[in-house]
Amino acid sequence: MNEYRWADLALGKSARFDAVVTEDRMRQFAQLSGDVNPLHLDDEFARARGFPSRVAFGLLTSSFYSTLVGVYLPGRWALLHGLDIDFKALAFVGERLTIVGEIAHMSDAYRRIDLKASIVNSLGKTVSKATIRVGVHEP
Repeated sequence: MNEYRWADLALGKSARFDAVVTEDRMRQFAQLSGDVNPLHLDDEFARARGFPSRVAFGLLTSSFYSTLVGVYLPGRWALLHGLDIDFKALAFVGERLTIVGEIAHMSDAYRRIDLKASIVNSLGKTVSKATIRVGVHEP
């Protein structure tokens, strides 16, 4: 886990990591959220609707934005203030995703950064884009 303090941050600073939409993550997300839509849970149902396999939960993939903020940029001292997400494409079970964020704005007065972030699949297709507002609350 990174521990960037306010003085360590600058416009353009970025972070990235990969995550896989695993069977276990899908099962846990369905259990936690209560979303039991068969598009996410039944391969046959998803294929019958023209998809190659089950569709990953959009909010499961978006949860990686929380990981970006809380672990990578800024990390330990982060407090998520807001998140605006635009979904661009579907993700599927088993896909490897790359999550990227870059500091696009800084407010000294509020000690808040705005990250421009995206999630891209292994084929280079953008799954989602986000603007993330993050407070830096170091001791």
